[in-house]
Amino acid sequence: MAEESSPPPPVLEQVPPSPVIEKDKEDLPPPAPVEEAESQAVQEKEEVPPQPAAAEQKESRSSSLAAMIEKEESFSPPPQPPPEEKTEVTEKSVATKEEVAVVPDTGKEKKVPLTLVSFKEESNALADLSHIERRALEELKQLVQEALISHQFSSAPPKKEEKQSVSVIQGTSKTEAPVPDSDVGTEMKPSAETQESKVEETPEKESHEVAKEEQKVASSSPEEVTIWGIPLLKDDRSDVVLLKFLRARDFKVRDAFVMIKNTIQWRRDFKIDELVDEDLGDDLEKVVFMHGYDREGHPMCYNVYGEFQNKELYQKTFSDEEKRLKFLRWRIQFLERSIRKLDFSPGGISTIFQVNDLKNSPGPGKRELRLATKQALLSLQDNYPEFVAKQVFINVPWWYLAFYTVMSPFMTQRTKSKFVFAGPSNSAETLFKYVSPEQVPIQYGGLSVDFCDCNPEFTIADPATDLTVKPATKQTVEIIIYEKCILVWELRVVGWEVSYSAEFMPEAKDAYTIIITKPTKMSPTDEPVVSNCFKVGELGKILLTVDNPTSKKKKLLYRFKINPFSD
Repeated sequence: MAEESSPPPPVLEQVPPSPVIEKDKEDLPPPAPVEEAESQAVQEKEEVPPQPAAAEQKESRSSSLAAMIEKEESFSPPPQPPPEEKTEVTEKSVATKEEVAVVPDTGKEKKVPLTLVSFKEESNALADLSHIERRALEELKQLVQEALISHQFSSAPPKKEEKQSVSVIQGTSKTEAPVPDSDVGTEMKPSAETQESKVEETPEKESHEVAKEEQKVASSSPEEVTIWGIPLLKDDRSDVVLLKFLRARDFKVRDAFVMIKNTIQWRRDFKIDELVDEDLGDDLEKVVFMHGYDREGHPMCYNVYGEFQNKELYQKTFSDEEKRLKFLRWRIQFLERSIRKLDFSPGGISTIFQVNDLKNSPGPGKRELRLATKQALLSLQDNYPEFVAKQVFINVPWWYLAFYTVMSPFMTQRTKSKFVFAGPSNSAETLFKYVSPEQVPIQYGGLSVDFCDCNPEFTIADPATDLTVKPATKQTVEIIIYEKCILVWELRVVGWEVSYSAEFMPEAKDAYTIIITKPTKMSPTDEPVVSNCFKVGELGKILLTVDNPTSKKKKLLYRFKINPFSD
């Protein structure tokens, strides 16, 4: 679908994002494989007729887009202010973290739509629900309880079997009735023959009654149904599961109940519980992986679609229907295992933060990838509701923006409020808004290395500080030393293009400054992180200086620890 649309003109830089209101489900749009499931936005549009005002708003938005396309060639960026003289800024180690804002790229790169109002997760605590939401939850629980008692979630409901057995018994009693004898007898015989037929029907009726009683006893013991390892109707964790379905259907109880029944049937058909324990190999472990947590405690899932530029991996994953089905099974298995580690208590974290890296991602012309994406969407959109806390797209190419522009009118505001887009030059800065630098993998601008290459001095648990180095300025970090020790630190500037130096300045007035690292120009191809240590034998301070001669602001990350030192 996306490949049929012509490449958008550069005017997409100027398209302002539509204001975001909370109102829908979740999951990412194609062509990238899905991580989490969204409810059908188009179906909801059919259920809820659009208001006239909304239609007028869409028309005005499309007309404004057309007007901006016409003005693209005449557009010229505002003149850049002349570079200021270099100023020096000193940052002590006790400095608080500056707030990082997501801003458009300042270069010639294409800008991406930014979310104006971010999605805010609702509370699952019963006391925080509105009266309407609590009532909807109670009604849904009642429907689920009745369904469990009557075994409606079973693949072969007992009620149908009961009706079938009754009809068979009745049919048998009719065929065994001695009709011919009653037809040829005298007037004195009917009473005797009628009595005889009643005697013959009595055992049949008694067996019928016994069968009915057995069915009642069987149906009185509710069936046990679990989903994502949580009983469907047991404790407050079950309430959290039911609330996901209710929110996915805008608290329409009947719709949510139908969605639950369909999900349970799909899980039974797909044999999800058996799939979780299968060994499907590790060929795709670099395509999708979990790493770290965001600032609110959501586990982070990274989807790296650029890995499919490897032709061998692409063919091995998508070349035929059997391979695409295996990929779908692997993806569902990965999602199921991740979900089962979530905390479904009312105050727990039961959603995942998704990061979608579109760098070098195969374009929309890849037919096999489109087929796999469509298949995944059909399987997941109604079976994993409300499991996405945020969808961040980084290194976004122009063709994805074109696709998003086409699909955006068909998405509800709730879905779009979870989307955040960032181009290649501000992807790291965008991530830092939601994730601490020590939790971000090193390949995405953070300080967290792969577990196999783990730095023994620092772990993902050691906090880091991030600062913004303004254009044509120096930023100095002071680490004050109060005792003899061994100071260990690591530092990086995302994208470098700066000079870095380190020195120790003793507290004594007549002492000399010790140069630890002389000023060194750091290019984008240099090692992303600099690590160092210094044995301090007297009181003083360590000065880490970053000189930014460019016209761009830079993101500086650093952290340090003090180890004991003995003579």
